[in-house]
Amino acid sequence: MAASSGVVAHVERLVASLPAPPERTSGQRAEMDAAKDAARALRVAFLDTYADAVYDLLTAGRTVALRIGELLDAAATELPGLVPDEDRLAGERRRPQAAKEGHEIDQGIFLRAVLRSPAAGPHLLDAMLRPTPRALALLPEFTRTGVVEMESVRLERTDDGVARLTMCRGDSLNAEDTRQVDDMETAVDLALLDPAVRVGLLRGGEMSHPRYRGRRVFSAGINLKSLGSGDIPLVGFLLRRELGYLHKIVRGVPADHPGQWHSPRLEKPWVAAVDGFAIGGGAQLLLVCDHVLAASDAYLSLPAAKEGIVPGVANFRLSRYAGPRVSRQIILGGRRIRAAEPDARLLVDEVVEPEEMDAAVERSLVRLDGAAVLANRRMLNLAEEPPDAFRAYVAEFALQQALRIYGQDVIDKVGRFGADRPDAPGNGTAAAHG
Repeated sequence: MAASSGVVAHVERLVASLPAPPERTSGQRAEMDAAKDAARALRVAFLDTYADAVYDLLTAGRTVALRIGELLDAAATELPGLVPDEDRLAGERRRPQAAKEGHEIDQGIFLRAVLRSPAAGPHLLDAMLRPTPRALALLPEFTRTGVVEMESVRLERTDDGVARLTMCRGDSLNAEDTRQVDDMETAVDLALLDPAVRVGLLRGGEMSHPRYRGRRVFSAGINLKSLGSGDIPLVGFLLRRELGYLHKIVRGVPADHPGQWHSPRLEKPWVAAVDGFAIGGGAQLLLVCDHVLAASDAYLSLPAAKEGIVPGVANFRLSRYAGPRVSRQIILGGRRIRAAEPDARLLVDEVVEPEEMDAAVERSLVRLDGAAVLANRRMLNLAEEPPDAFRAYVAEFALQQALRIYGQDVIDKVGRFGADRPDAPGNGTAAAHG
């Protein structure tokens, strides 16, 4: 990195001398873009050659498991200029998305290089599958009482061995933000770690939102109002979500005792029940579950093109369910799939009348509580989502999503969509994860 220090220093001088991004002239924007492009080209070239050496340095030869945030912190300390340090990131967090410099793009460059590596990438993904410290701290209480109440999620283990995970952000239609991502990962960890749990259930709770008061809603996806205000981070939300709780639903969490020799991870089957709608990130959740039910008046959508961002790992997973043509209609064309139409059966296992949902959910939970379910589920997931293929996808996703959240089209759209997009059945707090 020594050869690039002058280029990096030039970027820093420009940032200090120019007005904030929204106030820059076209000439100033072009000058800054050119300087950033030069610095990023050098970072890419460095990491193309030394990604494994850098990762081994930061993880003591892959003997230390660091989550992505911890890994980036270590890189900023050990190799200044390779990724933004905490001071730069703290300054960015205080600004709306339109006023940020886009330092997270450098994080995306770094993580793409690490995840692409056949040596470093699997080690990092395994680190992200480990239970969070918060979950480990709550586990004794959950195993004793069977209940954990969090701000956006309620988790209850019932006598039938079901972990009932209820998303309960009633004011925002379960629109996801960093708080909900943390609560969801904690809840998934607890369900997987508790030996009394045999099956997991994902469902939305009753809403307090004026338009849907008293009705269950599954999820309105990403909170675009939070994205516009600069409160949807690349690492703490967009990547943690995909490499954390969603991936844990697919792969499980590492087992920590020798008696688990027959499988390195603790896994459980998952049921999802869709009331109302599953927009964006809500629809992504369905793609990692083993059985999906939907009320006949529900709908699903992944309006990626409208928001201008990448719909997580949905581009990787959706085609195996719906096929390439329907996948492009949903992701690129913004097609909404209503539960009552025939194509919904490509994504949903059962469609029932709203008043029959509770009974249908209970029947599905019983069907997944079988001795052979885990082994067959594991083999299906290996066939449908090979680990190396998943790793290759999320490596590129790390950079492409970073570029998209700083795209001018996204910055121009998020404020407006947060208030008046027709697909968001709310008052500006809820909008779809594209």
